[in-house]
Amino acid sequence: MSPNRPAADSRGRNSSLHIDWTACDGRGLCAELLPELLTEDEWGYPLARDGSAEPAVPARLTGAARRAVDRCPALALRLLPPA
Repeated sequence: MSPNRPAADSRGRNSSLHIDWTACDGRGLCAELLPELLTEDEWGYPLARDGSAEPAVPARLTGAARRAVDRCPALALRLLPPA
């Protein structure tokens, strides 16, 4: 995804954050970098604060979400375009 791409499309739909549970090793870095959207379970694995499988990323958090994706040591995060 291009860094210049907006978080929401022309219809106002937001991007979402995908967590690949098969790749995640529970280091918790994403929850530290994106506390507005993610928290950790008791083993350090990320959980969406809203309880969804793929939380929506508000436009104001796009930069933080991209940093979390880029810095995930297990490459377990992806920022998905609006559906």
